[in-house]
Amino acid sequence: MKIVVSDCDHENLAQEEQILGAAGLPFTLLKCRTEEETIRDCKGAELVMNQYAPFTRKVIEALRPELKQIVRYGVGVNNIDVAAATDNGVLVCNVPDYGMNEVSDHGIALMMALVRKIPEMNARTHAGEWDYQKSIPIYRLGELTVGVIGLGRIGRLFAKKAAVFGSRILGYDLVYKPNAADGTDFINPASIDEIIGSADIIAVFAPLTPETKDMFDEAAFKKMKKTALLINTSRGGIVNEAALAKALEAGEIAGAALDVAEKEPLPADSPLRAYANCLLTPHMAWYSEQAGKELKRKVAEEIVRFARGEPVHYPLNKVK
Repeated sequence: MKIVVSDCDHENLAQEEQILGAAGLPFTLLKCRTEEETIRDCKGAELVMNQYAPFTRKVIEALRPELKQIVRYGVGVNNIDVAAATDNGVLVCNVPDYGMNEVSDHGIALMMALVRKIPEMNARTHAGEWDYQKSIPIYRLGELTVGVIGLGRIGRLFAKKAAVFGSRILGYDLVYKPNAADGTDFINPASIDEIIGSADIIAVFAPLTPETKDMFDEAAFKKMKKTALLINTSRGGIVNEAALAKALEAGEIAGAALDVAEKEPLPADSPLRAYANCLLTPHMAWYSEQAGKELKRKVAEEIVRFARGEPVHYPLNKVK
């Protein structure tokens, strides 16, 4: 059985080597970036561990009939055409639970940094100022309303952590409904419009889909409170960055924090770099030493399960 890693920027593949080696399953590391490279270098591969290489319909159809499974390093599968994979009998898996605590923690850290204006005041103090009044106004977190868009594993964890501060929690999700059975009835169900119009802090934990693309556009920012803060640790493209820059410039919202961008790395000429009240981190919310090892282990284990004919843990589609 031919197994490949289509591409991977990790320091090493020790976890994968240990798990696949113990199962008697050798693999090859490739460096695919484009469709053409992926088609050329993955030809004949049956099982693929994938990070960023594009598995479009063109690629998937070119790699059939040998290709049988793709496992993505991460939660999102925006670089994989899942519908095309389904049409061609290719199983797609991800790892949705490896960095839940890390992403929710990062969201909390960004929220606290924005609310308490830590980065701005740190910079001022390092520059020689000593004046708390430059931070005015700051509002008590326990009296603010936090809106959570996307109540999957990470969104619910973030909501639970934010509630500890005493904040009122609003939540929106297409599928999940807060309930007493799993202890999430502290989350008040709300529509997206209600959250955008009334929340003091909005945290996004949703996938990038046609429905969520540009969810935060010029119209959305105009509906938000002028004191509102926006946090996105999910996917670039949900927040329209040009509209966000305009909103920050016009003072339509008080600040934002993004761990993801429409184009990554964030372009050097991005207007968001100019705003001290726009915190930017380099798609790192998922990361801790423990999460990195868990991700790699679970990707390798999913490959082994499939190779052995065992049920996989994280299928995203059904194939015959």
